[in-house]
Amino acid sequence: MKFIIQRDRLVHSVQEVMKAVTSRTTIPILTGIKINTTTEGITLTGSDSDISIQSFIPAEEDGNEIVEVQASGDIVLNARFFSEIVKKLPMDTVEIEVQTNFQTIIRSGKAEFNLNGLDPEEYPHLPIIEEANLFKLPTDLLKTLIRQTVFAVSTSETRPILTGVNLKVENDELTCIATDSHRLAMRTANIESKINGTYSVVIPGKSLNELSKILDDTNELIEIVITENQVLFKAKNLLFFSRLLEGNYPDTSRLIPTDSKTDVIVKTKELLQAIDRASLLAKENRNNVVKLLTHDGGVIEVSSNTPEVGKVVEEVVAEAIEGEELKISFSAKFVMDALKALEGTDIKISFTGAMRPFVICPLHDDRMLQLILPVRTY
Repeated sequence: MKFIIQRDRLVHSVQEVMKAVTSRTTIPILTGIKINTTTEGITLTGSDSDISIQSFIPAEEDGNEIVEVQASGDIVLNARFFSEIVKKLPMDTVEIEVQTNFQTIIRSGKAEFNLNGLDPEEYPHLPIIEEANLFKLPTDLLKTLIRQTVFAVSTSETRPILTGVNLKVENDELTCIATDSHRLAMRTANIESKINGTYSVVIPGKSLNELSKILDDTNELIEIVITENQVLFKAKNLLFFSRLLEGNYPDTSRLIPTDSKTDVIVKTKELLQAIDRASLLAKENRNNVVKLLTHDGGVIEVSSNTPEVGKVVEEVVAEAIEGEELKISFSAKFVMDALKALEGTDIKISFTGAMRPFVICPLHDDRMLQLILPVRTY
């Protein structure tokens, strides 16, 4: 195997597949990046057996030569060393040549590295996915869906299914739900779907975080293919595989209250900043609790009291308050996470009592919802 490649393109692809490589693996070959060279271009693969990422660099793009392939072949190179080397090479082009016994030479300008490669035959094959269940949506919309839900997944392994985001496809509509049983984030979007009936899968939150980092902010369509135990995201020159979590996701529809006793409409930014300030003194408290009271005259009082530190009280003028007076305590972090995820300048918060979950939505958008359980403090 021998080829010459533009260094920037190689660095970019190496960084993409590195997101799937971990040093904490029981399979030594997975500490490496697999490089496959054909006349069409070069494919780099990284995997930790949960996620696999494949990045393709075409030999030619828009009439420009990116890779000059002189001999086809495969090699696996230690990911950590290889990624550090290509980042620091002196020239704009890199020549990579594999000799006998997987010895690999990397040349650029006057620098020459000799790396011990590994046998590419030992590298696990990526799953072959039948593209029966497939749907498409714009890449930037997918990134938004991930951003608005993935923060609410559970970090505890006691219920592994809650460490993922539930994707449900039905009638050209995609619903994403994440919950850690103290809060819930939900977002729906319209998609182009070739899926008949209803389909529901749970994708690990970790996988979606990594996917979001390497996707570009474009409105180009990304294809999502679902099988029994794998999901594949297909973007331009990029394949991202993730295993699915086994088990049934809890039915969260029953958690969302349909009625409310107190409705508050308020500017997102003003409430977020007031809770942020109140949480400065609440941080000492292990669960970071902030209190909210509604007053006559359309005023919300946000406060926090930590006896050994001090207390803080701030009034926020609401756009509207309807219903009963309310006193409620909640985790400042959970509400701030929810407010940061929502789009729109105004939000509506629907309370069903001091000890019942409350719902936060953008004022004129019912496709997005955040639900939070209050904290009992009195």
